[in-house]
Amino acid sequence: MKKLVSIVLLCTFLALMLTGCGGDTLTLKIYNWGEYISEGAEGSYYTIREFEKWYKQEYGQKVRVIYDTYTSNEDMYSKLSAGAVSYDIAIPSDYMIERMIKEGMLEKIDFSNIPNYSNIDSSFRGLYYDPQDQYSVPYTYGIVGIIYNANAVDEADADGWDILWNPKYSGNVLQFNNSRDAFGTAMYKLGLDVNSTDKADWDRAAEELKTQYPLVYSYVMDEIYNIMESGEAAVGAYYAGDYFTMLDAQAEDVDLRFYYPDPTNYYVDAMVILKGTQNKELAERFINFMLDRDAAVANAEYTYYASPNKVVYTDEEYLEELGEETIEILYPPIGNFAEQYNKYAYRNLSAEMLDYINALWEKIKIN
Repeated sequence: MKKLVSIVLLCTFLALMLTGCGGDTLTLKIYNWGEYISEGAEGSYYTIREFEKWYKQEYGQKVRVIYDTYTSNEDMYSKLSAGAVSYDIAIPSDYMIERMIKEGMLEKIDFSNIPNYSNIDSSFRGLYYDPQDQYSVPYTYGIVGIIYNANAVDEADADGWDILWNPKYSGNVLQFNNSRDAFGTAMYKLGLDVNSTDKADWDRAAEELKTQYPLVYSYVMDEIYNIMESGEAAVGAYYAGDYFTMLDAQAEDVDLRFYYPDPTNYYVDAMVILKGTQNKELAERFINFMLDRDAAVANAEYTYYASPNKVVYTDEEYLEELGEETIEILYPPIGNFAEQYNKYAYRNLSAEMLDYINALWEKIKIN
């Protein structure tokens, strides 16, 4: 009996020792796009580590952040919906957020834990994907444009979507490696509604993508960085903020430039809390931290994406560092953002329509 009691006491002592040695550390799991948060390169602001330090100072408790990345909204959704991965926070795009809300994949946010939400500009509230502003907090926004190498592309061709179908650039065209964005390029080119519920419209867009197929060097997401920076390909559609990342790293014989075709996609990426999180309050505190001046400006500088956060786009030091040319691309004079956004942004489509589109997409890539 004494031996049994001794074993029990020993186990209890070891358990207490383990707790005292870090067993009370909180864990926050974040799922985000690649190249989408300031990572501390060359002594710059390291958002995740700064949050961990701040949380310890503010609340007296250790936090360990686990941070993983995905390459597309569809990739993120398929893994989360299948239960293949589990996270507390994700940063999807608008149309995917609407879908996740409808499918019960997100938690309602307690905004009393996010006082910095007051920093979000009113133009980014009440948008279609979260009309009551219950499930999401805007992180970045932007417009899809065309990136091209001026040393390989005739400037006269740098206009509209037709450049991605121009036979002069056969074998030098990059196309999105996800169905929504790829079909978007074809539908904008054809003057079709990117939120059409008519299968005939998607069939027309699929035929357009088939005609483009022989010209395509590769279907890409994050791979576009190295390919465009090195000059392996001449032209591709991508998000405005990423153009500046490529510009900074372009080879000496590459001259990258950018323009917006008309019409094009306007989008918002926002922070959300995933259903079933065991750390909801911690997740809300992280979101609040991300809206504070230091983190928000650092992330905007790193990603080169436009920010809906007033403390960012009114920060004189940030604007001076960007320069006029960069400001004109990231923050173009489009008037009220919500008006343009409501005209051209992707909306959530029915599961039946998405299955139909994805089936068309697979046929295009297989052929």
